Amino acid sequence: MRRIDRLYTRRPFLGQRTMVLALAREFKVQVNVKRVRRLMQLMGIAAVVPGPHTSRPHPEHPIYPYLLGRLDVVRPNQVWATDITYISLEYGWAYLVAIMDWFSRAVLSWRLSNTMTTEFCVEALTEALDRYGAPDIFNTDQGAQFTDGDFTGVLKEREIRISMDGKGRCRDNIFVERLWRSLKYEEVYLNAYADVREARAGIGHWIRYYDLERPHSALGNLTPMQVYRGAIIGKAA
Repeated sequence: MRRIDRLYTRRPFLGQRTMVLALAREFKVQVNVKRVRRLMQLMGIAAVVPGPHTSRPHPEHPIYPYLLGRLDVVRPNQVWATDITYISLEYGWAYLVAIMDWFSRAVLSWRLSNTMTTEFCVEALTEALDRYGAPDIFNTDQGAQFTDGDFTGVLKEREIRISMDGKGRCRDNIFVERLWRSLKYEEVYLNAYADVREARAGIGHWIRYYDLERPHSALGNLTPMQVYRGAIIGKAA
């Protein structure tokens, strides 16, 4: 599963059959398609091509329209987005959710859980709203955690417009996907976390570095929080 995660993070377009070939070539591991399929389903991942997204939809949950197609994102708190990724532990795995501001790419909140439930996603959302106010639009994929009434209810209560990626739109969540890739190669893969406690400490340290110290060339070599706070102050002035 750790090897699958490394390959998937670097090449998220890999499906089950191509993952088998990549495992054999890169790690010299012989494994059949059925086992790879089972492990990828257990991890909650799928190829970023037309088809299922990282988290599975719920057939009874409503799906909201995608609102970002022709939208120019020009300021903080205009659009927030979220996603869930898999974090390997010594004896198992955990799930990480993050709330990101699209304009600045700042991580506004995050939570780590050993189960992929709605509760830890709602906790991350509530913390971001309490600390930073409300965005105009909140974008997610169609995963069951984000279509759940407990999650969408928080957004509706704050009068936030809900946007959801359409199936097969592989670039909708590209900024969060880049965050996951950086986090894993700069932190997760360099440290073998024994448990959730160690993972939470390591990830928290890296996210503070990402937000406050790590410059982004796409942001004019400023950090995400420099852009987020600077634009907020400028708007207030």
